[in-house]
Amino acid sequence: INAEYMGDLTEGNAGSDLAQVKTKAIPRGDGLYEITGTKIFISCGECDFSENIVHLVLARLPDAPPGTKGISLFVVPKYMVKEDGSLETEKNCTCGGIEHKMGIKGSATAVMNFDGSLGYLVGKENDGMRQMFAFMNTARLHVGVQGLGAAELAYQNALPYAKERLVGRAPGGAKYPAKVGDPLISHPDVRRMLMQMKSFAEGSRCLVYYSATVLDGATHHPDPVERQRLDDELGLLTPIVKAFISELANEMASNGIQIYGGHGFIGEWGMEQIARDVRISTLYEGTTGIQSMDLLGRKVMMNKGKNLTTFCKTIVDFCDANAGNPALKAHCDTLKAYVGEWGSLTSALAKRIGTDPNTLEGAAVDYLYYSGYVTTAFMWLRMEVVAQAKLAEGVSDPEFYETKIKTSNFWFNRMLPRANVHKAFIEAPTADLMAIEDDLM
Repeated sequence: INAEYMGDLTEGNAGSDLAQVKTKAIPRGDGLYEITGTKIFISCGECDFSENIVHLVLARLPDAPPGTKGISLFVVPKYMVKEDGSLETEKNCTCGGIEHKMGIKGSATAVMNFDGSLGYLVGKENDGMRQMFAFMNTARLHVGVQGLGAAELAYQNALPYAKERLVGRAPGGAKYPAKVGDPLISHPDVRRMLMQMKSFAEGSRCLVYYSATVLDGATHHPDPVERQRLDDELGLLTPIVKAFISELANEMASNGIQIYGGHGFIGEWGMEQIARDVRISTLYEGTTGIQSMDLLGRKVMMNKGKNLTTFCKTIVDFCDANAGNPALKAHCDTLKAYVGEWGSLTSALAKRIGTDPNTLEGAAVDYLYYSGYVTTAFMWLRMEVVAQAKLAEGVSDPEFYETKIKTSNFWFNRMLPRANVHKAFIEAPTADLMAIEDDLM
C-alpha cells in the first residue's frame, strides 16, 4: 500500500513545549490503543497523494509520568488495514480544517482530530521523545536544504534580472554608453547583495554536503569509535544547518526582492513567493531560538564542550595542513583565530551560565550565528584548497575555480566579520534583556 508518513507532534495548547501534550492513549488490551486529541500544523495531514496516511502521534498513557518523560509514540493510520491487506472504508482519524498560511500553500497543513482513533505503540511506553528525535533530526537537516533551495532560487532569479535591467550609470562611468543606462549589476550596492547570495548559497551547499558525508560515516563507518565521533559531530552541525541556513536564507530572499525593487514586491516575478515560502523554515521542526539552545545547551554545554573541541581540532588541523600554501595562509590564519575565539567564548559562557540563569537563552541565538559564520568559512577554505589544486594542475576551465577563490575572499572579508558583532552580543550582560518589568513592556 502506498502511504505517506506524517509526524503529528504539535498541539494548540503546547506548541514547541511538548511537556504540555494532552493527547491521550488508552490501551484496549488487544495490542491496540484508542488515541484521543487534536494536533495542529500537520503538513499534508490530509491529502490525496497516497492511498493511506500513517500518522506518528505523541500521546500519554493513563499512568504516564508528567512532562516529556511520560510521552509515548503511536502509529495511527488514516485507514486501518484489514487482514487481507485492503483498507477499511471508514476513516480512523479526520481532518478538522486546513490552515490558511503565509506561504508553502502547495502543502495542505491540517488540523487532525483523533476521536478514539486506533493506533499501535511504537517501541516502549514513555519513550516517545527519544524516538521522535530520530526522525526530527533528519527533518531538521531537510529544513536546512529547504532554506538553501530558497536562497539559490532567489539568486538564480535576481542574477539575470540584474544583468538585464538598465538603471543609472556605473560609478566609474558609463559601461554601455550607447544604452539608456548600465545594468544593475554594474552598481556596487547590487553587487554586494548578489555576492552575499552567491557566497551564502555555495557555502551552505558545501555545508549540506559535508554534513551528509558525516551522516554516512556516523551510520556506516566500520570503526565504532569513529562512528560515535561522527555522530557527535553531526549532532553539533544539525542545529547550525537547520537554523543558520534558514535564517540567512530569509535574508537572501529579501535581497532578491530588493534587487528587483518594486517589481520584487508584486506577484508576477515570483520573488515575494520565495520570501513567503522560506519564512516557515525558521519556525517548523524547532524555531531558531530552540535550535540555538539545543546547540549551546545540549550539544556544547551538556558534554562540557567535548564535541565542539573535537570539531574545532578538525578545523585547526585542516588549517595547519594547508597553511604552507602562500595562497591559503591568510585564510588559514584567520579561520584559526576565529576557532580559538569560539572556544574562548564558550568557556566564558560556561562560567556565566553557572551564575546567571538568563545567560544561556540570552546568548544562544548569537552563539548559533557565530558558529554558522565560522563553520561556513571552514567550508569555503575547503573549497579554496580544491580550487588552488585544480588551478595548479592546469585545468581547462580555470575561470570556474578562480571564481570560487574570489567568492571565498568575499565570505572571509564581508560575511565572516559579522561574527564579531555576534561576539559582542554574546559577551553583553543579560541585565538589559530582563530589566523592564513585564507589565511595562
